[in-house]
Amino acid sequence: MDEKTLDEIISQYASPSGRTLGILRDIQIQERYIQKDLLKLLSVKIDVPVSQLYGLVTFYSFFTLQPVGEHLITVCMGTPCHVKGASVLLTTLEKLLDIKGRTEDGKYFVTTKDNKFTVGIARCFGACSMAPVMQIDGDLYGYLTPEKIPEILAEYGWKHED
Repeated sequence: MDEKTLDEIISQYASPSGRTLGILRDIQIQERYIQKDLLKLLSVKIDVPVSQLYGLVTFYSFFTLQPVGEHLITVCMGTPCHVKGASVLLTTLEKLLDIKGRTEDGKYFVTTKDNKFTVGIARCFGACSMAPVMQIDGDLYGYLTPEKIPEILAEYGWKHED
């Protein structure tokens, strides 16, 4: 993101209430992640310590400091989903997409080598009655089983490699 674009985003938030989170949210939406260098520049421009900005970005699961793949997959790990097998769904995704790991900020957020998919976790989607659930690019899938995942991934261009 260039400095002019950042200035345009900042100018939309004159009121101090929610300003910082609003700016960070707009950056995240536009860039799909928040670059660390951009946090430093934003810190200077809005006079908020970079440590505070970093704290917000690492606290809220919506934000990420890493580039995001073409399709964002989020698995709910809230209590009802966890109890009904969400961790098995995550393991299935890891096997099918050949990924594994955690990021430096402690959040589960992994992108495939081809940059096609990024898999993350969230604490709740508010769809507990459909547990376990997963979201891809805003589309919610409920009552999931590991067997349903390949078909769902195929809708987003995934192909099983033998």
